[in-house]
Order: sequence, then structure tokens, then C-alpha cells
Amino acid sequence: MKFIKLYLRIIKRFLRFYWHAQTIYDIHSPFVFEFAKKVIEDRRLFYAFTFIESYRKELLEDDTLIEIKDHGAGSKVNPASARQIKDLAKNSAISARTGRQLFKIVHLYKPSLILELGTSLGISAMYQAAASLRSGFVSVEGCPNTAEVAQENFELMGVPHIQVFTGPFDEVLPILLPQMEQLDYLYMDGDHREGASMAYFEACLAKATDQSVFVIADIHWSAAMENAWSRMQEHPKVTLSIDTFNYGVLFFGQQFKTKEHYRLVSKWWKPWHIGLWK
Repeated sequence: MKFIKLYLRIIKRFLRFYWHAQTIYDIHSPFVFEFAKKVIEDRRLFYAFTFIESYRKELLEDDTLIEIKDHGAGSKVNPASARQIKDLAKNSAISARTGRQLFKIVHLYKPSLILELGTSLGISAMYQAAASLRSGFVSVEGCPNTAEVAQENFELMGVPHIQVFTGPFDEVLPILLPQMEQLDYLYMDGDHREGASMAYFEACLAKATDQSVFVIADIHWSAAMENAWSRMQEHPKVTLSIDTFNYGVLFFGQQFKTKEHYRLVSKWWKPWHIGLWK
């Protein structure tokens, strides 16, 4: 019953999002049109996708039991302190579709430095790191055992340039951020509490520039995350936001004269917008 209620709430949030969502055919902003074309609508398959999904397959067959240390809201599906790696891969890792889109965001904007909050088993890091092998990549994971699994696999899979730091975000960020001249790209997928999410966002914002891109995962995961997302959208430094339901993207460029918010879905999710049924 608990899981049924959880999924019903998610479906309700998705339907509310979908009702207001736009497709590439509804967009007049050249900047957002490019995002929709090169991230949402791009169907190209890059070499890294098969490589990373083979890693996911291995994780989904791994029965190893590890102790999990949650510093945030924890898992709604399996809150046990000891979990199998295959359980984490099934319930905590991003989907292949989201991974491909993250790859394309990094590929589009080519950040010099990427900061990820929430390494988990490393699937999201692999997708983003593969899109820009020359970018500096720093990932922070609160659970030592999960971080160890990710780091070992980064080396085995040939992406050792991903640096993993272990510890609570509120302890690690004050050490990492002063060492960064600027933060080009942030992917935040860890602590899903509203207050904590806002605190990490504000801390990273201090290193943002007009060209920075912040990607916030699971913005409709809970009422708390929806509140945090709304507060981020309304922040004075944010000039443009894009909501794809699974994640949101924040931009800070001063070329946007007025604050704009978009909800985007693939054109095939609303085929009547294409004109097929007119």
C-alpha cells in the first residue's frame, strides 16, 4: 500500500506537469529551442551509451551486500541500512534516458569543471564525464561504501579522471568550493530535503557565472523537492529554468531580459502539436 500511494503521488505530479508542458514546436526562444533540439529531441547514440549500460547490467546482477549511510531524505523504496548493489542500481541509479540527456547537456555546453553531488554507483557520473573527457570532474558521495564501489568501477571502466570525495555535502562543500575559481556545471542528486537542497544550491551559486549550468535531479520526487525547485526558479540570479520532470536545468545568463520558465517534453509526447491530427 505504501508503494502504491508513492507511485500514485508521482503520477499525479507528472500529469500536472504534462498538462502544462511544451514541445519544441511551442518554443520561440532560440536558446531554449537549441536545448530542445540537441538534448530532448536528439536521438543519436554515442559510443559511451552501450559502454555505460553494460556497466549497469553488471551492477543489476551484483548480489554484494553493503552498509548504506544516508545523510539526506533516504530511499522511499528501500530504507534498509544494508542493501545489495543490484538494489541500488535498480532503485537509485538514473535511467538510461536521463543519462543520455545529461550526456547531451554536457556535450552541448562543454563545461571546464563539473561538480556532482551524489555519486551513488557512478552511472550518472559516467554519462556526464564521457561527454567531455577533458573536463575536470569532482563527485561527492555521502556513503563511504557506495563511493568505494563507484571509484573502483571508474578505474575499471577507464574514467579515472572522476575524483570522488566522501562525506556529508555540508562538510565537503566548504572544503571543495574555495578551491574552485568558478563552477561551470553542477549536477545535484543527493540530499532531497528542501532546506538542505537550498543550502547546497546557495553555496554553489557563489561560484556560478553567467555561463554556468545547474542541473537539479528529482525535482518532482516529493513535495519538499517541488518546493525547493520553485524557490530555485525564483532566485534573483536565475534567469531561465527548464523543467523536464525528471530533472530541472537552471541558467544565469544576462542575455535573458526577463525571467523565463519552461516545461519541456519530446514532440512525440504531444503529437497533436506537430500537426499530424489537424
